[in-house]
Amino acid sequence: MSDTSSRRRVYARRASVFGGFVALLGTLVLSGPAAEASPPTPPSAATARTQLASLTVKTEGSSDGYSRDKFPHWITQSGACNTREEVLKRDGENVQTDSSCAATSGTWYSEYDGETWSASGDVDIDHVVPLSEAWKSGANSWTTAQRQSFANDLTHSQLIAVTDNVNQSKGDQDPAEWLPSRTAYHCMYARMWVSVKYTYKLTLDSAEKSALSGILNGC
Repeated sequence: MSDTSSRRRVYARRASVFGGFVALLGTLVLSGPAAEASPPTPPSAATARTQLASLTVKTEGSSDGYSRDKFPHWITQSGACNTREEVLKRDGENVQTDSSCAATSGTWYSEYDGETWSASGDVDIDHVVPLSEAWKSGANSWTTAQRQSFANDLTHSQLIAVTDNVNQSKGDQDPAEWLPSRTAYHCMYARMWVSVKYTYKLTLDSAEKSALSGILNGC
């Protein structure tokens, strides 16, 4: 074999390896990081216990004057996507959307009851601290803009995709009255609830605090 032929083969192998590396790098850059298939992680149980201790305990207020319309949602978040659609993309797996950002396929695992759904219509976006609960805990004195921010909060652990009828059965109940049927999620749920109430300086009643304390002490 001539020196020229040998050099050509070595170059070809190097070119092939380099080409494969470029292709792999292109794939990584284009695909980006995997979606975080869950709400933002709340503080630890230890931190939640500290936050819970600092919250004001107060008899739950009246629902007089409450309306979901006073918490405008779902608002546009980016492009054609509103808050509901953003949560569906975040909490689902292999979610595909059309030009209007509506989810056309994917799967959604409901942390509350352990069920998995393949139709977005079977999934609700739950406000961990319900809008009515927030109203009775201090949000009645907020501006509409503040209530809108609360109802569409993607930064904290306030929104989560769950089975629709489970969300409906929860209604506006607090943890002293309702908890997810999946007990393995109780600790996370309590941490999420306390984090939201702490962030928004909402009050809680004594039964609610007792229930949350019991859960967090067992985490």
